[in-house]
Amino acid sequence: MKVSVIIPFHYGIAFLEDCLISLREQNYRDLETILVCDHIEENIDVLVAEFGQDLNMSVYHLDETTGVAAARNLGLDKAQGEYIYFLDSDDYLYIDTLALLVESTIDTDADIVYGKKKRSWFKRSVYMSTVMENADEENAESDEDNNAFEDAESNAENGNESESKSSIDDDNSDEDDDSADDENEVELSEEELMAAEERRIRRKRERAHHTMVTTRKGIRNVSVLNILMKRSVIEENNIRFNEKFKFYSDLSFLVQVLEYAQIFEKKMRAVYIKRKHNDSINMPALSQIKDPGKFDEYIEAYYYTISLIPEDSTLRRRVDRKIINYYVKTFAPKLRRSTNDAWRTERFEILRKIVNNMDPSVIKMQKGYRKRLVKALMKGDLKKSQRLVNWDLGKKKFKKIITNKRALAKFLYIHSFLKKPMMENWVICESFFGKSYSDSPKYIYEYLSKTYPGKYKFIWVINNKKSDIPYPHKKVKRFSIRYAYYLARCKYFVFNVRQPRWVRKREGSIFLETWHGTPLKRLVFDQDEVCGASPQHKIQFYKDSRKWDYLVSANYFSSDVFRSAFMFDKEMLEFGYPRNDILYATDKEEKAISLKKKLGIPLDKKTVLYAPTWRDDEFYGSGQYKFELKLDLRKMKQELGDEYVVLLRTHYYIADSLDTTGVEDFAFNLSKYDDIAEIYLISDILITDYSSVFFDYANLQRPMLFFTYDLEKYRDVLRGFYIDMLEEVPGPLLFTSDEVLEAIKNIDKIEREYRDRYRVFYDKFCSLDDGHASEHVAETVFNPKNN
Repeated sequence: MKVSVIIPFHYGIAFLEDCLISLREQNYRDLETILVCDHIEENIDVLVAEFGQDLNMSVYHLDETTGVAAARNLGLDKAQGEYIYFLDSDDYLYIDTLALLVESTIDTDADIVYGKKKRSWFKRSVYMSTVMENADEENAESDEDNNAFEDAESNAENGNESESKSSIDDDNSDEDDDSADDENEVELSEEELMAAEERRIRRKRERAHHTMVTTRKGIRNVSVLNILMKRSVIEENNIRFNEKFKFYSDLSFLVQVLEYAQIFEKKMRAVYIKRKHNDSINMPALSQIKDPGKFDEYIEAYYYTISLIPEDSTLRRRVDRKIINYYVKTFAPKLRRSTNDAWRTERFEILRKIVNNMDPSVIKMQKGYRKRLVKALMKGDLKKSQRLVNWDLGKKKFKKIITNKRALAKFLYIHSFLKKPMMENWVICESFFGKSYSDSPKYIYEYLSKTYPGKYKFIWVINNKKSDIPYPHKKVKRFSIRYAYYLARCKYFVFNVRQPRWVRKREGSIFLETWHGTPLKRLVFDQDEVCGASPQHKIQFYKDSRKWDYLVSANYFSSDVFRSAFMFDKEMLEFGYPRNDILYATDKEEKAISLKKKLGIPLDKKTVLYAPTWRDDEFYGSGQYKFELKLDLRKMKQELGDEYVVLLRTHYYIADSLDTTGVEDFAFNLSKYDDIAEIYLISDILITDYSSVFFDYANLQRPMLFFTYDLEKYRDVLRGFYIDMLEEVPGPLLFTSDEVLEAIKNIDKIEREYRDRYRVFYDKFCSLDDGHASEHVAETVFNPKNN
């Protein structure tokens, strides 16, 4: 039985490749693949050559029309399979998805078989290597369990508990009746058997309508995806997508198919991965596009859809319930928040007319706040609607404020502190989210404090009150009320990381972003995937970086990367890193001896600094990281302990994850020490991997080793690099703890071997550092001599 898989494609060749790989790996092979190209600019010839034969692929191009609706219609015109399956070019499938769907048609001759959709921000390789670990457990659930559970869950989310109960109870009661009949050996008449079968089919049909149309969100979530549809149902009823609709064409098409289809099956183990785009700036998915005409199309799509189905049908009521969901969840909050009066005037009136023409049963099933809000809409009472929305939003905000100090600080920042005047000479400094007094903000602060005493009032964001900070200043804890107060009133910001998303850029304020390293790993908009951070990292970063006035660059290489990765188009300060000034200090040897004494490190031994980075995939949850030390510290102590000690310095994300039990006199955990630049001074050898520390350490021109035990995975699966580590780094790549041990024993030989490469590396990445970066940056941004 042939299945016609229809794939519209507009842009995103990397997405399309993932999609085609997943299709090629399907364990059901009787397919024809119809790829419809919608005015594409990318060259897909290589992909077509690679996948064309395996996927029985035909490629078509839209001529005058455009849009996903037109692309799918062309695919339907060309399809020859008994069943149709729509697959978006940025999505992918589990390996057995199509086989499971087709399997359900064999005995039942189903008109529709539908599966489960999951959402992911990740490309296929990342998803399969991380999320799929739990797939076996999920697939062990029976389809019947999923039917009952998902119907109940969906009803509960929509406030329809009574319907949820009746759906499940009906199924259970029928099964009980059947089993009771079997036990009592009661034979049913032919008419009774036919009636029972009709009830079973009706329940499946109603369940399908409920699952595919009455979902938690609005119309935009109605989708034709992961549904196997009998082509004869589509063709005999002349069903096509309305090409007028750019965003909401699925609704009217699916409702027609559901109206004419009779036999439905559900296969929850057939999984479709709906991939969300984490770069909604440069390559948004259709649902991420911000278009002022969306509301008008939404309303037009609704009216067109209900014109296709009987007024008294259950499908009509289900579509109407989605309008109610949209009004309560999406539309109503705009009555208060939006600056566009259209939401409170003509659009409010449009929704009022729609709701007043609904079946009264749809309104009756609403409860509590939802029902009061809908009733106010039906009466056209805007003021009452606004009061209800204000009460609901205010209640939620109040609950947050009294239970969450951060929420209170944010509330005061927005509603009180921003109304106070901005102070012209106040400077707020933050390094690594308040974890330490360190990095470039430290050295800029010390230059200004020493050179222009009393000219500025400095506020340091420090979570640890014991941090020793010289010169007059105030300390505030991140996300405290005082933190919010100073964020609102300071004119100058000196940060080495991103500011909180809710910080607003005041007119006349100046934001100096120093960043925190020369990039080796791809950043933000240069990344294909974002694993460890929020999936919306790119859009959040984009919004945050629009508020930066200056960005510090350590070298010309970094400048090019920052322009691309951060989409930064303001002033780049190419002076080297202020944090590296100490590496050129005339008294750096004396500083090193003093620090060794302070930390209790033997003066008669050489030091090896191990400073690994964090891995994007080693995390428990968003912002929660783990790390497993791969160096064999016990063996290193045994063979090197007479001459060396090891200094451990992990990324600040994983500072608490090291265990040095049994080697405390050999391995010193300095992960909590504020300033890594000072640790460089006392280190004779650096061992790192993909951390940017080696770009800074190179200023000292001391030997470096690269312990890259997971190079292939880190480079090819996780993020990739900007430079070729095999060819450019000034030291050997080592893959085992024993190799690291041997390299330290032969460090003089390695220095000679990498001398020329080290010189080239130094010229490329360290040529701007001269020990005066703090001065150059401060004088440029603050212009203290003239202010």
